[in-house]
Amino acid sequence: MTVPNVFFFAALPYVAMFLFLGGTIQRYRSRGFQVSSLSSQFLEGRALFWGTVPFHFGILVVFLGHLTAFLVPRAVLAWNGDPLRLIILQVTAFSFGLSILIGLVGLMIRRFTNPRVRMVTTRMDVVLEVLLLAQVLLGLWTALHYRWGSSWFAADLSPYLWSILRGEPNIAAVSAMPWPVKLHIIGAFVIFGVFPFTRLVHLLVAPLHYLARPYQRVMWNWDRKAVRNPATPWSRARPRNT
Repeated sequence: MTVPNVFFFAALPYVAMFLFLGGTIQRYRSRGFQVSSLSSQFLEGRALFWGTVPFHFGILVVFLGHLTAFLVPRAVLAWNGDPLRLIILQVTAFSFGLSILIGLVGLMIRRFTNPRVRMVTTRMDVVLEVLLLAQVLLGLWTALHYRWGSSWFAADLSPYLWSILRGEPNIAAVSAMPWPVKLHIIGAFVIFGVFPFTRLVHLLVAPLHYLARPYQRVMWNWDRKAVRNPATPWSRARPRNT
């Protein structure tokens, strides 16, 4: 075991967990009202829709797939015992990975080309999107060049991650993996560590109660196209109801 392997796969996970827990608690206690996504939907909505929908649906499915392979690896290996089911799983996962990439690229283009959105963009927003872009590209690269990832994830990475949680990291299997896979794992730990310092923290306060809440109708009292146009001059006059 080399020093880099020990650092990245035995020490970095605990650093990431410490930052995640400590940073999240501190941010909620000191800046509780900023534990949100700081939505920019009112600044621009059309490009946001076409970026955020494929991004969120894709990342939800891919995350649940990784979580399933981590929690019930034997069930995943049993499912993959049939070649047809394995191919269906891999094609589905890759398709949703492409959905993440398409949505993320759309959101990045919107952030850097829309003057209103660019004004509320922070450095951490840029760092986060670059990290996510690298992570998605590495994931797609891994899926193309190192096939049947769901099987070797369940067989090798799941035991490694459980060993981390037990406080007895066993890095033998992960140390032998190709460098793109290693970078993908390291990227996951880095994103996990910076989680409390980014917009991702809004996941902890997701409005899941909206699923059971009565339908709410939102009515605009002004021209949406005019108010979202950067060239529209500011007026102190109160908007008139339509």
